Amino acid sequence: MTLAATPSAPARGPMTGLAAQLVLLVALAVTLGLTPAGLVAGTAYGLVLCILLAVGLQRAGMTRMGPANVVTLSRALLVGGVTALVVTSFAHPVSTPALVAVAGVALALDGVDGQVARRTGNTTALGARFDMEIDAFLILVLSVYAGDRFGWWTVALGAYRYVFVAASWALPWLNAALPYRFSRKVVAALQGIVLALVTANLLPHLLAVAALAIALGTLTWSFGRDSLWLYRASRVRAAARERWSAPARQPVLAA
Repeated sequence: MTLAATPSAPARGPMTGLAAQLVLLVALAVTLGLTPAGLVAGTAYGLVLCILLAVGLQRAGMTRMGPANVVTLSRALLVGGVTALVVTSFAHPVSTPALVAVAGVALALDGVDGQVARRTGNTTALGARFDMEIDAFLILVLSVYAGDRFGWWTVALGAYRYVFVAASWALPWLNAALPYRFSRKVVAALQGIVLALVTANLLPHLLAVAALAIALGTLTWSFGRDSLWLYRASRVRAAARERWSAPARQPVLAA
C-alpha cells in the first residue's frame, strides 16, 4: 500500500506578521494619529510584504521561517510603521522622535539577522534577498520623507535600486553576480546614516543638504562602477561564446 505524498504545511510566519503589522498600525494611529492615507499605505505594505514572503517560503520549500527570518520580518514590520508615518506627514506633521525611534530600530537591526543566520546555520538565499529588499524599501521611504523637506532630488537615494532592477529587465547582463566589495557595504550604510540624521533634524539645513548630496554622489559612483563591471564581464562572456561556437578552420591541402 502506497501513501500519497502530502504537501508541506505553509509557514505561519507571514500570517502572524500581517496580524502584527495591523496591531502596530492601530497603536500608531491611537498614539500618534495616522491619517487614513497613512493607514492605507501601511496596511497595503504589510499585505504585499506578507504575500510575497509566503510565496517565497513556498517556492523555497520552507515550512518554518527560522530565527533569522523572524528578525528580518520584525524589522520589516517596523518599516511598515515608518511608511504609515511618512505618508501621514504629507498631510500634517508627525512626531519626529517617534519616526526616528521606529526607523532607528529598523536600521539598527540591519545585520542582526545575518549574524543570527550564520550562528544558527540557517543562511538561505531567501533570507539574504528578504533582508536586502527591506533595506532598499526603508531607504526609499526615508528618502521620500527627506524629499518633502530638502527637495525631491533626494528620492534618487531610494530609487536607484529600483531603477537598476527595472533596467535589468531590458539588459539581462545586469543580473549577473557581482564580486564582493566592502566599499559597497560602506556606501549602503552611509545612505541609512545620512537619512537617519536628516530625519532626526540633527544637522543644520546646509550641512544636511551637503550630506545628502555626498550620499547621492557615492551611491552614483557605486552603481556606476558595478554597472561598468557587469557590462565588461558580459562582453568577455560574449567573446568567449563566439570563440567556442566558431567553426574550426579546416587545413588547406596543397594541390
